[in-house]
Amino acid sequence: MPVASTNINNSFFLGSYKDAWRKTIPDGLSEAETDFIIDVGRLKENDRVLDLMCGYGRHTLELAKRNIQVTAVDNLKEYIDEIRDQVKNNDLPVEVICDDILNADFNAAYDAAICMGNSFAFFAKQDAVSILKKTATHLKPGGILIVNSWMIAEIAIKYFREREWHDAGDYKCIIENRFCFFPSRVESEQTILGPGGITEVVRGIDYIFTLDEIELMFDQAGLKTIHIFSTPRKRKFTFGDTRIYIVAEKLH
Repeated sequence: MPVASTNINNSFFLGSYKDAWRKTIPDGLSEAETDFIIDVGRLKENDRVLDLMCGYGRHTLELAKRNIQVTAVDNLKEYIDEIRDQVKNNDLPVEVICDDILNADFNAAYDAAICMGNSFAFFAKQDAVSILKKTATHLKPGGILIVNSWMIAEIAIKYFREREWHDAGDYKCIIENRFCFFPSRVESEQTILGPGGITEVVRGIDYIFTLDEIELMFDQAGLKTIHIFSTPRKRKFTFGDTRIYIVAEKLH
C-alpha cells in the first residue's frame, strides 16, 4: 500500500491506544453525535455519507443502522476488520476502505462527509487542504462537511498543559506535551499503563489552526462554514468551550 506521507499519527493507534481510545468515549455520545450529523447534514434514508478516519466505526455503524449508506475510511486494519464483521453480521449498508486518507479513492457522490474525534488535527496544512479538496470533489452541491475537534487554536491555547493524565477504563494515560511553532502544533508523548502492567509509549502531533485559518482552507476547497457549535445539541461555540463542531457547505 503506498504511503502519502510520513505522518507520525499514522501509527498512533497501532498498539494499546486503539483499545484505550474507545474507553474515553462517554456513553451516549456517539448516538447524540449521529443525531446531530443527520440533523445538520439534512440527511434522509439512503443518503450517502463519507466517514473520514472512521476509527472503530462508532458513527459509521450508528448511521448505517438508520439506513444511511456510509463509506468508512481508516488506515488501521484492526478497526476496518472490526467494522467489516459488524457490517456482515448485521447486513448494514457500509463500504469499508482500509487506506491512508490521502491515498484513498472514492467513486461516489456524497450528501455529507464527517471527520470526527479530532482527526482533522492530525494533518499539517498542506495535507489538510488536500483532504478538504478531495472531500469537496465528492460532495454533491450543497453537501455538508462536519469537522469535530478539540485542538483548534481557540481551544488548545486556553487549555494547554505541559503534563496531564486521564483514565480510560482500565487504562491510565500520562501525557507530556510541548507547544511548538512553525507550524503551530502540540507534540505529545503518552505513556499508557494497561491491564496486567502493560506499558506502552506513543507519540503524536496535533496541528493547531485558528478558525480563520480553517475558513481559508475551506475556501480553497470550495467550502463555506455555516455553523460552529460546542455540543451535538447545537449550543453555539464560544471562546472557552472545550470542543467544536464545524459545519461547512459545498458552494457549487
